Amino acid sequence: MPMNFLRRATATLLISSSLAWGAAAAQAVKPVTLVRGLERPWGLAFLPEFEAQPRMLVTEKAGRMRIVHANGEVGPPIAGLPPVDARGQGGLLDVVLDPQHERNRWIYWSYSEPSEGGTNSTAVARGTLEARGLEARLSEVQVIFRQAPKVQSSLHFGSRLVFGRDGRLFVTLGDRYSRRDDAQALGNLHGKVVRIEADGRVPADNPFASRQGARGEIWSLGHRNVQGAALHPQTGELWTHEHGPQGGDEVNVTEAGRNYGWPVITYGAEYGSGARIGEGTGKAGMEQPLVHWVPSIAPSGMAFVSSDRYPGWKGDLFVGALRGQLLVRLALDGRKVTQQQRLLRDFGERIRDVRQGPDGWLYLLTDGSDGKVVRLER
Repeated sequence: MPMNFLRRATATLLISSSLAWGAAAAQAVKPVTLVRGLERPWGLAFLPEFEAQPRMLVTEKAGRMRIVHANGEVGPPIAGLPPVDARGQGGLLDVVLDPQHERNRWIYWSYSEPSEGGTNSTAVARGTLEARGLEARLSEVQVIFRQAPKVQSSLHFGSRLVFGRDGRLFVTLGDRYSRRDDAQALGNLHGKVVRIEADGRVPADNPFASRQGARGEIWSLGHRNVQGAALHPQTGELWTHEHGPQGGDEVNVTEAGRNYGWPVITYGAEYGSGARIGEGTGKAGMEQPLVHWVPSIAPSGMAFVSSDRYPGWKGDLFVGALRGQLLVRLALDGRKVTQQQRLLRDFGERIRDVRQGPDGWLYLLTDGSDGKVVRLER
């Protein structure tokens, strides 16, 4: 179990990019390990009581949530969480604070919810957080959303949580792997991004709320397994990224009612055989990604930088990578990706989550049995 450790890894890395990824001015940064000893951490959210060093909520895949402090302290598991199905890619996933958290104390989390007969699905619950220092418990726990239908699968749960500027909650969902064709059907919630009220109700202005036979929660369709989501700091648009199969990871601006193509179109291929999936890489009525990666980097977590901590990087998008064991910087001109940089290539860690902290620094979660909270400093 995690103990109270403080480790500061201060080896400076010189960040540059290969020619294929575009030339950019080098910037000296150092990944500073603040907390370690977490078991496969997945999601990160900053608590509002910010002093010199932030406190954070961190989820662990096995079903635990903890408060950790940037000084290295790790709290005990928070009491009150419902059970999770942690097989395969399942478990306790993302966590986010209610926009009015300082008033109502609500927090929200996504997880793989077990059910009868070995079936499961992604679910979202909320509860009020009662915390003192590093110790906390949850009360008034409510499950506000369940992906339907539940299936027997240990793969492709998604899931990231993002509150829009209007207070509605976006939930990203996977196609459950064996049900990929469901991503094109409006009568189920596989391979979708959904938008719900903070209590789980369906907003009346959702794009399919009044369509007969469609699930009213659906915001967009045609997704494979979305594990990165963030609001653009200027436009308020929802940006997401998702895993492709063998190649074809992609970043999208995820808009109401749009179809993002999976599995009809993709830049990826079938595992092993490399056979084509669907009809090719494009089709009328289906959206093209802003950027895609072949081979896959296995993206997970992302954040925009809106602070002045990193000269020349304000407004850029940062994407974590599991298989790639790196951080990707995407320089943007509106919706156009003008440059890519592969950062932290020598760090040697699978990056699960990326967040900008209240102090303007980027914070990373690394995936592993000795998972870490890392701050990217200059």
